Amino acid sequence: MLYTSFLSGIALLPLLSSLASAETACNNSPSLCSKPYNNITHLGAHDSPFLRDQSTDFSESGNQYYNSTVQLDAGVRLLTAQVHKSNSTSGDAEWHLCHSSCSLLDAGTLESWLSSIKTWLDANKNDVVTVLLVNSDDASASDLGPSFKDSGISDYAYTPASSSTPPTTWPTLESLISNNTRLITFVASLTPDTAYPYLMDEFTFVFESAFENTSPSNFTNCQPNRPSSVENQPSEAIDSGRMFLMNHFLDSSELFGIETPNEDAANVTNAQTGTGSLGAQMEVCDKLYGSEPTFVLVDFFNVGPAISSVDKANGVTDAVGRMVVSTAKVEDSGNWGVRAGGRGSVGAVVVAMVVAVCFGGGL
Repeated sequence: MLYTSFLSGIALLPLLSSLASAETACNNSPSLCSKPYNNITHLGAHDSPFLRDQSTDFSESGNQYYNSTVQLDAGVRLLTAQVHKSNSTSGDAEWHLCHSSCSLLDAGTLESWLSSIKTWLDANKNDVVTVLLVNSDDASASDLGPSFKDSGISDYAYTPASSSTPPTTWPTLESLISNNTRLITFVASLTPDTAYPYLMDEFTFVFESAFENTSPSNFTNCQPNRPSSVENQPSEAIDSGRMFLMNHFLDSSELFGIETPNEDAANVTNAQTGTGSLGAQMEVCDKLYGSEPTFVLVDFFNVGPAISSVDKANGVTDAVGRMVVSTAKVEDSGNWGVRAGGRGSVGAVVVAMVVAVCFGGGL
């Protein structure tokens, strides 16, 4: 009996070890817990809520195959979206997540999306998530803040010591987790408001590489592009104390000059090696700035998969707790995606072309 119990205990050791690792992991890895937020490379899903799946009739405007919470389950830790003003059925203005135009692809209200992320944070207490909103219709902090408050996600919000100067040292992941300030929020662009101090103006804290890329050769350049104060000035960008966001998504030019995500090239664009690959551009940027990007932003994150290059940059070999998703192009997603708040069919694209061309590309 004792011998049998002993053997049973031995058999349980791998499971117990796995559970212990999962409990102490930060953003899926125990090795990341002690690292400052700005010394980690965070995988970002470009236009996170805009899906190319059955729910949007495989919209040409969709940037991702899986919804935002599945992205988080699979290891994404930066979610970006475009925010637009849209009139509700009652005639009142609402803040929606729309791709260039709400007539092109509408993924529902900002509050609803934030609520889904809040629910995910409720269930994943050892994870830090970053949200970056492209402020397409010049919303104020008082316009956007209520969506954060009403969704409940503001309970997790991190507030910087200064709204006008990047911190010299960012908290470690374990510090953000222990303080339960596990949501970092940037808005491009925004005037700070003391009523919502956790809504940070992106370009006060972050600089970016170019975001309008239609050729793999564009990814051999890692020069700063935004904000304009550091454009093409790597030394100034580094000295500013801002974190670096590397845009690495490829577009195809369509009718009327509208650019749509280049789905066919994603397996090359998100690969670790090769011309125009994610891994290759990260190496170029590392040599230019002396460190890996803090954020990398991709379309169709599962293809490649993009997480492989991010793990390499972070030195992560012990990832735990991630959902495994297909690394293939999704042609018939079934129930894999969460239904978006609106439709984005090819017909909608044609109807909205003239409207969308009046909008800037943004993130």
